[in-house]
Amino acid sequence: MRAPALVPFILLSVITIGNACQAQKRSASKNPLLQTIQTDFEDGAKQYKVLKALTPADSFPKTYYPKTGKSESSKSGWWCSGFYPGTLLYLYEQTHDTALYNEAVRKLSVLQKEQFNKGTHDLGFMMYCSFGNANRIKPSAEYKEILLNSAKSLSTRFNPTVGCIKSWDSKNPSDFLVIIDNMMNLELLFEETKATGDSSYYKIAVTHANTTMNNHFRPDFSSYHVLNYDMNTGAVKEKKTAQGFANESAWARGQAWGLYGYTVCYRETKDVRYLQQAQHIAEFILKHPNLPADKIPYWDFNAPDIPNALRDASAAAVMAAALIELSQYTKSKDAKEYRDVAETIIKNLSAPGYKAAIGTNGGFILQHGVGHKPANSEEDVPLTYGDYYFIEACKRYKELVK
Repeated sequence: MRAPALVPFILLSVITIGNACQAQKRSASKNPLLQTIQTDFEDGAKQYKVLKALTPADSFPKTYYPKTGKSESSKSGWWCSGFYPGTLLYLYEQTHDTALYNEAVRKLSVLQKEQFNKGTHDLGFMMYCSFGNANRIKPSAEYKEILLNSAKSLSTRFNPTVGCIKSWDSKNPSDFLVIIDNMMNLELLFEETKATGDSSYYKIAVTHANTTMNNHFRPDFSSYHVLNYDMNTGAVKEKKTAQGFANESAWARGQAWGLYGYTVCYRETKDVRYLQQAQHIAEFILKHPNLPADKIPYWDFNAPDIPNALRDASAAAVMAAALIELSQYTKSKDAKEYRDVAETIIKNLSAPGYKAAIGTNGGFILQHGVGHKPANSEEDVPLTYGDYYFIEACKRYKELVK
């Protein structure tokens, strides 16, 4: 006989949901970029269903070549394997499309064996961007175990004499090669200290960050791509680049990796040195005379053919995601500049010049990424990490505004 009491509750729920929807619409009307971002999520979901159809069941999408119309995929051991399921999970959160979640879970089952891969420094990219997001959305003991094993595998590449995690192997047994990209893999280690209470992962992460901060950066806070240490003494033998234009040039995505990596280090440690390092890197990027007005950088800040050099949408996406987070750690006037630049990047990456039309671009969201130009590899093509950090930047901006 008390069932009618549910009616006011149901009406209240409907009113509450309606009010929330109206509030969201009002917020979007005040900030048109929010509506653009919502469209990006919806379009991204459609694109990734196209991408799914073009990707073999046991493989991961890598890129697409517009000139030939051919897609390229990789096996799970490729450093980019975690970005596809990671992007699917980000898009699922925003659209609630279970088809995206189910596809992510299917790919995770293919990827999970890489938790024991000790031959790569990229387990943060591979396993944290994928299983880290999966565990955040729907925590499970299995995901936690996979993440822990991944951190253990990554830790085996740490050399206490050098103070770094080895990136690439070399034929010379005394070489110890470390790339700036490796800053992006430290988040996995920080997370595992929080998850397990084992401080060894945290200590490895901060030691690597400190060594990199001491040796990888020039006085203007641009960074080299590759450092070669003597593994027996820890001395620096070479400072060079592989994917940039020249040894003394500033490879755009490398600068973005450093910006993002030290922002994460500050978040996890609250060590002000990391905040200052991130701000110095941001200043180098944002004040550079060769940064275009639309804030989508050339593939290298010192490319010889500027202003005709290729742009790198993937570097822009990483920059935007990092700047949104960095803006929350300072109350200085820089915070507004970080947000303004991130807004500009998202706006321009969301426009037809960079965002692909639905059904095109092999199913990828962004066009015009540059992977490894000196090797004539992945030039002016979509890249999985470009999509991942673009959707992450959109997600972070939405959460910041809310």
